[in-house]
Amino acid sequence: MLGAFAVGKTSLVARFVKSVFSEKYHSTIGVKIDKKQVVAADQDVTLVLWDLEGEDDLVRVQMTYLRGAAGYLLVVDGTRAETLETAVLLRRRIETEVGVLPFVLLLNKYDVTEGWALSNPDLLGLRDAAAVTLNTSAKTGLNVEEAFVALADAASGPASDAEIP
Repeated sequence: MLGAFAVGKTSLVARFVKSVFSEKYHSTIGVKIDKKQVVAADQDVTLVLWDLEGEDDLVRVQMTYLRGAAGYLLVVDGTRAETLETAVLLRRRIETEVGVLPFVLLLNKYDVTEGWALSNPDLLGLRDAAAVTLNTSAKTGLNVEEAFVALADAASGPASDAEIP
């Protein structure tokens, strides 16, 4: 799980793994790891989910967390356009320092569409590179399960386990 500070990464993982949502904000320090088994490409896949702290002007995500990863979820807060720029920069750093990995682009907080701050032209480059792009809401559960399964499908290879930051 990668993205700017407070885009909803931890909430998406909590919704996916535990089917819960909390209005309280919990900042991730470093990394929090969870697991969940899904069916992808007609096989059981154990996702090892690395919820990394958000990137901002003071904190940079450590690319060493992505070494050996099969793919990643790149989360943008649809109500904060500046989080898209952070996502673009993160993707560039990943490709430079780790290599090209499949990723799913999540446009989160879709339950707050009246405050939506993203437009299709702004998203064009990331949408083209992403395996899948989904509007998500950790609050309502919209496309949360689908996001993780889509990444498992995109990242599925000969191994049966995939680590998903």
